[in-house]
Amino acid sequence: MGSMRIGFDISQTAYHGGVSAYTANLTSGLQKIQDLEMIYFYASLRKPYNGKLPNVKSVPIPPTISEFLFNRLRIFPIENFIGNIDVFHSSDWIQPKTSAKKVTTYHDVVPLKFPRWSHPKIVAVHRRRLKLVEKEIDMVIAVSDSTKKDLLEVSKIPENKITVIYEAAGEQFKPQNGRMVEEFKKKMDLPDEFILAIGGIGNRRNLNRVREACKDYNLVIAGETIPYLPYDQLPLLYAAARVLLYPSFYEGFGLPILEAMACGIPVITSNVSSMPEVGGNAAQYVDPEKVGDIKKKLNMVLVDVQLREQMVKDGLIQASKFSWEKTAQQTAEVYQKVAGK
Repeated sequence: MGSMRIGFDISQTAYHGGVSAYTANLTSGLQKIQDLEMIYFYASLRKPYNGKLPNVKSVPIPPTISEFLFNRLRIFPIENFIGNIDVFHSSDWIQPKTSAKKVTTYHDVVPLKFPRWSHPKIVAVHRRRLKLVEKEIDMVIAVSDSTKKDLLEVSKIPENKITVIYEAAGEQFKPQNGRMVEEFKKKMDLPDEFILAIGGIGNRRNLNRVREACKDYNLVIAGETIPYLPYDQLPLLYAAARVLLYPSFYEGFGLPILEAMACGIPVITSNVSSMPEVGGNAAQYVDPEKVGDIKKKLNMVLVDVQLREQMVKDGLIQASKFSWEKTAQQTAEVYQKVAGK
């Protein structure tokens, strides 16, 4: 493998959420791979880059302007900002002009497949960008077989240009110290026993049925009943919960499933989309449309001690099958392949 210069758009790390976690974890893995010389592109106005990566070229432009510059105007190649590169790995927002080989990651196709769950402006950006991807891309990384299947459905990207590479839980997700969990509950004013659910935009996370199913229990919804927490406090939140209830209608991958399992709590999730791929044999599955099914599984997991213990054990094993090291290695192989090195 010859040495390669890789440009990577890390602008998404300015925000909260799955794409940001993916970008941070993957780049820290790629940084350790010897034959890659990584150059990072970061466009944000409000938030200066404050991570640990070297070679970050920071451009103080807001997302709307960078979208206009790179997806519409397209007279400035990315090389103007980061120098010459062999491969450019774009984020899920912009597809700049470049003479390098082009790789991008699709985390999900929500704005394309379920436009009603996204803001019309965001849908428009994703449609515009998809046209550029279809025309120019050398390889798309899909984070699950389910996302690959969706891409084949909503786009003209040929199957031989899609590679599935799984995500993983960050290494801070592991069973937590009991005393610290108790202190965290006190500090956050959390009930002693509660069910954890994850908020989101639109109806995708099925919160109405979650509330209905949890009427007799304490329910904590991240992003709703408590604010979204900084990434380093998430393991304590998972560990404090009795169970993660995640009966989402659609996920590109479903990272909270692995994060919760890695922290040693049982997971109940949906039998649709990518969730069975991620949860494997370790989760309990429900039909997300049926409150009765959600209630039944919840009751089972909360009451049956043996089942709980088995789920915790299986969950730790399932989470350990995924690692960012593996993700970084497989991503580097994609770069090699497209660059012909």
